[in-house]
Amino acid sequence: MNQDELIEQARILLGKPTKKKKVLRIVALVNGFAGVVILASVVLPIIAYNLGTVSSKSDFVSPIPTGNSVYAVPDYTKASNWFVGGKEVDFTSQNVKYYTLSIPKLRIKDATVAIGGENLDESLIQYPGTAVPGKRGNAVIFGHSILPQFYDPKNYLSIFSTLPTLEEGDEIQVSYDGVNYRYRVEDLFEVRPTDIEILEQNVSDSFLTLVTCVPPGHPLKPKRLIVRARVVPLTTQNNYEVTRN
Repeated sequence: MNQDELIEQARILLGKPTKKKKVLRIVALVNGFAGVVILASVVLPIIAYNLGTVSSKSDFVSPIPTGNSVYAVPDYTKASNWFVGGKEVDFTSQNVKYYTLSIPKLRIKDATVAIGGENLDESLIQYPGTAVPGKRGNAVIFGHSILPQFYDPKNYLSIFSTLPTLEEGDEIQVSYDGVNYRYRVEDLFEVRPTDIEILEQNVSDSFLTLVTCVPPGHPLKPKRLIVRARVVPLTTQNNYEVTRN
């Protein structure tokens, strides 16, 4: 066999992949496809959220100039890291009290809310100094969120992941000090971490404000989703129960 025949034979052999090479190619293709799927599962929910209808409250005035330092990545399982500016608030009260919150639409039932707590991986947290449920003022409650496909209403790290799906008129239930209160959602909007006006107290009625980071699962430059609800008067609640029974 001359040199030309040897070269031709080598080309034939190289052009025919072995069974092992075929398997390796299939494995590589499967791994590549799986990587694309995982990446899409992370990116698409964020894109979908940004294309949604939740508005931003652009009329809020930030108490400090915005800048890159505002968006450093703090530990968002600590409630005290959620808003920047304003007076210092002690989140580590030794007299922590608890009550429960339920959102039927999101399958959240009797979630624990700690007043003056700190760790959002253990419970929801009511911002210290805001009104308690049922009283005139604004009870502000923080809850953690992650990518919505990992939503678990019993896991406090993901409990508010589907909060953006709430709509005007949806019901939030609170049991505080032996009394059950019903709130109805009135508004949803976004604010920046420096927009601490959402913590202010409006004593014209009893309000409930739920807060979480959005887009869910986005670690860089997150905004805050605000769900504002107003208490349903007890007389209206009682009439509703009588009518239903």
